[in-house]
Order: sequence, then C-alpha cells, then structure tokens
Amino acid sequence: MRNTQSGFTLIELVVVITILGILAATALPRFVGLQGDARLAKANAILGTVRAAAALAHSAALARAQTGGTIDMEGVAVTMINSYPTADAAGIVAAAQLVTADGLTISAGGALAGSVVTIDSTGAATPANCRISYTAPAANVAPTIVTALSPLTVSGCT
Repeated sequence: MRNTQSGFTLIELVVVITILGILAATALPRFVGLQGDARLAKANAILGTVRAAAALAHSAALARAQTGGTIDMEGVAVTMINSYPTADAAGIVAAAQLVTADGLTISAGGALAGSVVTIDSTGAATPANCRISYTAPAANVAPTIVTALSPLTVSGCT
C-alpha cells in the first residue's frame, strides 16, 4: 500500500512562519506611519472646513448687507461680527458644523472681535501642532485662521 501524506512537514511550517515574519517586519512600519498621515489629513480637513465656512458666511452677510446679528445657514443660526462668524459655538463652530462627537475638542472663544476659538483632535497621541485656531475679525479685515505649523506637515502633526 501507498503511504499518503497528511498535513505539512515541520520544514514547510518553519518556512511559512519565516516568510510571514519578514512580511510583518516590512509592513508594520508602513502601517504605523499611516497614523500620522491620518492625523494630518484630519487637521487639514478641519482647516479647510473652517476656511470654507467663514467664506460662505461672509458671502451670505455681503449678499444681505449685514455686518452683525445672525445669518441662517441651512437652518442653523450663525452669529456674526464684522460680516464674519464669531469665534464661538454659535459662530464659526455652528457655520462649520463641527461637533465634539467627531473626535474634536473645541475651546473657549467669544463673541467679540479678537476672540479666539481653538479646535483640536482628541486623543492622547495627537500633538498640539495639529491645532486649528480661528480669531474673530476686527472691522474691515478677514478673520485669522491658522495652525500651529503653517502649512501643516506630517513631521509636525504626527
């Protein structure tokens, strides 16, 4: 009778485990590097959202010849100062539709010109260099929207 082989030999198993180890050693650093890229992408998305919301609210204010008060943006009342959103939850945060449930920490701010609201991604590994800040404008100037590192870079936001 013929002897049939069942299963794998010890050498075959060792070779497969060695190959998997080599693949894991080369793939792991690439995976870890993606976390920094993801943080950078999120910070850039927040930056773009805040800039776009400020521009859209300003356009609506100009169209209505309105410098203060509130402007309705898709059913949300956005408080305005000097034709731009205020630097608080009722202003730029409402205009950009930013919520803490999206993994953000939104700090302070205020309804006066010169007030600053900062937006951070939550998480222990997120550095302060990923912070976005919006400063409500004085009369006849645009708001200041900046990051800790302008422009945002992977090395600063990882």
